[in-house]
Amino acid sequence: MQKIKFERLTELDQHSNESYKALRTNIQFCGSDIKTVLITSTTQNEGKSSVSFNLARSFAENGKKTILVDADLRKSVMAGRYGVSDTSVGLSYYLSGQREMEDVVNATNIPNMDIIFAGKVPPNPAELLGSDAFRKMLETLKSEYDYVIIDTPPLGYVIDSAVIAPICDGTIVVVENNAISYRAAQEVIEQLEKVNSRILGVVLNKVVLPKKDRYYSYYYSHNDTDGKNKKSKKKQVLTDKDKEKQEVEEVWNMIR
Repeated sequence: MQKIKFERLTELDQHSNESYKALRTNIQFCGSDIKTVLITSTTQNEGKSSVSFNLARSFAENGKKTILVDADLRKSVMAGRYGVSDTSVGLSYYLSGQREMEDVVNATNIPNMDIIFAGKVPPNPAELLGSDAFRKMLETLKSEYDYVIIDTPPLGYVIDSAVIAPICDGTIVVVENNAISYRAAQEVIEQLEKVNSRILGVVLNKVVLPKKDRYYSYYYSHNDTDGKNKKSKKKQVLTDKDKEKQEVEEVWNMIR
């Protein structure tokens, strides 16, 4: 295992920090069996990679041994965004049998947080992610880490997330505020349900709040901790923008 440094690591503002703490806490309350969490979105640029990174960071800062797996083998932004130069040997090399796991796991300058970068773009991303090698890798990581956060491509574009979702403990869908249609988000939810993915909730991203509401955010989730598919709704109504509230409620209703 080598150690890398995130050169462009910045501190979160108070609002963002509290939002990720709330997201982390809600995941923990979903049950102790939730260890591998898949993050996806409908389209590009909704912020799923940022959510994945900062969620992993939040768990690590809370003392949980965490690894972030960059499974966006088609168009990864993780290395460039956080200023890591040498990430050529990554997940694609391990899944294709060219490297061992210890060659692709990187310790970072964030205590308790490791990362596996995507590596070189392969010709067959979905096949690699659906392989026994990926399944076995997740089983190994679950035994070594408290939480495994998996960043995946937008499900509205490619099938990769749906290939991985059934072998993960839960899925979170990132939705950019006022950016996608209700129907597009509904199709993503339906696709996850078809593969029997356990949907933990929806994160509404890029919400601009009035200054008086900066401390707050929307967060809707549902838990299935008793194994009986009993769903509960937790809501923080923390802005006076009715239009934004309606959008979140529409997305939430798709997974109720």
